[in-house]
Amino acid sequence: MPASTRPFHTLLVANRGEIALRIMRTARRLGLGVVAVYSEADRHGAHVACADRAVRIGGAAPRDSYLNIDAIIAAARTSGADAIHPGYGFLAENADFAEAVAAAGLVFVGPPAAAIRAMGNKAQAKRLMQAADMPCVPGYQGEAQDDATLLAEGARIGFPLMVKAAAGGGGRGMRLVQERAGLAAALASARSEAGAAFGSEELILERAVIAPRHVEIQVFADSQGHVIHLGERDCSVQRRHQKVVEEAPSPAVGPALRARMGEAAVRAARAIGYVGAGTMEFLLDAQGEFYFMEMNTRLQVEHAVTEAITGFDLVEWQLRVAAGEPLPVSQDEVALRGHAIEVRLTAEDVPAGFLPQGGPVLRWRPPAEGREVRVDHALEEGGTIPTHYDSMVAKLVAHGSTREEARRKLLRAVEDCVLLGVPTNQGFLADCLAHPAFAANDVHTGFVATHLQAALQPAEPAPAVVACAALASAGLLDGRATAVLAAAPVAMTLRLGERAWRVTLYPEGAGWQAQVQPAGDHETRDGAGAQRLPLRVLRADPARGDALVECAGAAWPLVSARDGQVLHLGAGGRAWRFEREDARRRRGAGAAAGDGALLAPLTARIVAVHVEEGASVAAGQALVVLEAMKMEHTLVAPFAGVVAELPARAGGQARAGALLARVQAAPAASAGQPGSATVEGQA
Repeated sequence: MPASTRPFHTLLVANRGEIALRIMRTARRLGLGVVAVYSEADRHGAHVACADRAVRIGGAAPRDSYLNIDAIIAAARTSGADAIHPGYGFLAENADFAEAVAAAGLVFVGPPAAAIRAMGNKAQAKRLMQAADMPCVPGYQGEAQDDATLLAEGARIGFPLMVKAAAGGGGRGMRLVQERAGLAAALASARSEAGAAFGSEELILERAVIAPRHVEIQVFADSQGHVIHLGERDCSVQRRHQKVVEEAPSPAVGPALRARMGEAAVRAARAIGYVGAGTMEFLLDAQGEFYFMEMNTRLQVEHAVTEAITGFDLVEWQLRVAAGEPLPVSQDEVALRGHAIEVRLTAEDVPAGFLPQGGPVLRWRPPAEGREVRVDHALEEGGTIPTHYDSMVAKLVAHGSTREEARRKLLRAVEDCVLLGVPTNQGFLADCLAHPAFAANDVHTGFVATHLQAALQPAEPAPAVVACAALASAGLLDGRATAVLAAAPVAMTLRLGERAWRVTLYPEGAGWQAQVQPAGDHETRDGAGAQRLPLRVLRADPARGDALVECAGAAWPLVSARDGQVLHLGAGGRAWRFEREDARRRRGAGAAAGDGALLAPLTARIVAVHVEEGASVAAGQALVVLEAMKMEHTLVAPFAGVVAELPARAGGQARAGALLARVQAAPAASAGQPGSATVEGQA
């Protein structure tokens, strides 16, 4: 048995959130002790409460905690752990970490450091795979990294092409370049993001494969030399090169192609002496040709769909292999049953370009029992989603005998889910699953851009949702409504982004009549455009924020929560954030001078400030760069003018809503929207 694999009794999970909880569940089932580590931001995290022991390892920033190798090794020694599982993200693919674990006399639940190092750099990995006769996308992965070389190589490869960070993954440091004129800017942007995310500015270039599928093969190897694959996953539905929906098996892969791709993946794993769980990622074109992209030397977020169709617990396999045990099955014993689909629920503002968000968890309702879905999460009401880490907060997985059955189950589960307090991609996920093209398996990496542009815009609530929001905002869901409304109707203006409604609630018998009318500059006084909707509370639990309201003869299950003067409402499979107009005006009082104000869209670290106070700027010019949830966000000037104020300082922190800069319009400049600064998110 190799020295790096041996039995152990206590496992430290060097991660957080849902993946830490998921690993702990299997470890406990196998009789292992479990140790959590946590940052200052995760002091009250669910994974901390779940563990037998927990050790604080540093501040909120990842570099001070979950990326602090010395602190994690010290935590293992302090707690008596003799093995470490890195989860995914953070240090999971860090060869130095794997070596440090081994040097400390601990078992690393993952591949050897040499294998991580060999595949952790895309340029080196492609060279190794080409030597192993693996089909690769044509491109450039040389050592010369100067602009002149990269520009010349880009011209040789042709356009469109992909610029990719050689280190790391998750779509960060990746840019699609359509023509030669945009390559220089893409190189600079990708370098900056790659350096911040991975500590390396090395880039590779690849020919862009048009409308491919993203298909990956799950491989597993033990320390006795056995290597098998567990079929493929299709991860083609992506936004900004990051996966959103994953399924297994791929609807585009038949038995013959599966065998070819599986054999290639197994051959490559053997070539680098791999041990443990790993994933070979490929692009699959319309002609059925596949090209190696990269290898992830860790457990994947989407491992759950493979577990669903094979019946295997991949974390259990990881732990057993790390303990020196052989794989429990041979390749011939692997059978794929049915179909599984997974979606990633993220704390993101979709209309703002999938801008990551942090904030309080006011309400959390996973899908009801009977939905037959697996939900991996670490959400707790009263908790907080920090801005320091990845925006994924939960995974929902459905399994069915067919793809259509799995799709229907998952769609209903997504619609049944409620998370209030932060914006999420819940509605976007439902739109993906419900789209006829997805149902018909018309899927490729450009699926979102091709089919879901409308889903990227703010959703319009039905009048019934607005009426229910008014009822909740007035505090009339707890049975006190009759007494409250006996004297006079209640009127209010509710705002949702740029839309507003004037709502008046009139008492009527055991319920109310709600008059809902669009409000705005062109609002009329005669009630034009207004709708009258009868309302009646059928059931309410004020402590939990649950209610069942009958509106115009249809019952609406509601979940609501207040955050100051903001009402968060879960209704109709969506989450809505309504604001009372009077509260909005109070908060905005004195902000008339905010013309051209750039406000922080989320709590974040200020990475760079590109201008000085008093400088002249052009419309669209980059002014401030923020970093949060492992992504960069560039705030640009809304119009041409002069930087009148510049509170932002590089290296500092900005709270959501804080003024970062203010541009005073040049006299000849045509108006943008007052107070609106453009935010460009970069994945």
